[in-house]
Amino acid sequence: MTDHASGQAVPGSSRISLQGIVPPLVTPLAARDELDRAGLQRLLDHVIDGGVAAVFILGTTGEAPSLSYRLRREMIAESVRLVGGRVPVLVGVTDTAYMETVTLAEYAAQCGADAAVLTTPYYFPAGQTELTRYVQSIAPDIPLPLMLYNMPGLTKVWFEIDTLKRLSEIPSIIGVKDSSGDLEYFGKLCQLKSIRTDWQVLIGPEALLPQAIALGGDGGVNGGANVMPSVFVDCYQALIAGDTEATDAALATILKFQEIYEVGKYASRHIKATKSALSLIGICEDLPADPFNRFLDPQREQVAEVLREIGVLEKSE
Repeated sequence: MTDHASGQAVPGSSRISLQGIVPPLVTPLAARDELDRAGLQRLLDHVIDGGVAAVFILGTTGEAPSLSYRLRREMIAESVRLVGGRVPVLVGVTDTAYMETVTLAEYAAQCGADAAVLTTPYYFPAGQTELTRYVQSIAPDIPLPLMLYNMPGLTKVWFEIDTLKRLSEIPSIIGVKDSSGDLEYFGKLCQLKSIRTDWQVLIGPEALLPQAIALGGDGGVNGGANVMPSVFVDCYQALIAGDTEATDAALATILKFQEIYEVGKYASRHIKATKSALSLIGICEDLPADPFNRFLDPQREQVAEVLREIGVLEKSE
């Protein structure tokens, strides 16, 4: 990567390739504030064997804001250890407090993580001028390459395109993950790669992966890749290769899989459904972090039926 202000190379960051599928990993829990280490091992092996480009821990799907600081640190250290350099490890470091964000990023760097992921601070909504100054201030304090994360549905604040243009001057920023679901915005975001040709732009909503690639995106940070990573990787590779038949086949499975997100009536159902699916295929327990509750048996059976229909779970006799 090159510092566009000085023309100097930024050491190390250019080695991180995020082109492809990057699952936002769930945080397997054995009990309240207790990491399921065996489940985490199985999950990491599952997604890495499925061909993912990297893993992203402590994001939305990872329930990061609901985890204790102690558990977040354990998740970082254990994930980096278990991955063992097989793929890059991205760590969500966002906190409502500036110094907690920096402290967690420093710990992630000490553990050997490859990049930090930063969204807009939540609870108090920042104006764009404040947000720009915040990122300009915090980026030099984060000792890792930095991925920005646009998640307005939960943080209440967008990284507006003009803001990102200004932030593109910061050499340690390596790209943006967008979970807004707004394809017009995503298209404008991809156009920023004309300013920063080294940036990698990833989409969150998994059903929009084909449109994202067509607009110039580099891949997806897709929650469903926790459960069926190879299907998402196949879809991405088919899109890049222009193989319409293979794309349609993989996308049909992905769209059918989306039905698990309609199970349940609360906004937490996306996380519950993903963890439920993982428990059904024997990867890890389905316990979510407080204040959420796991699915009851009727909801679990609805998830199981979808998985059976797409061949992820064996059909009952």
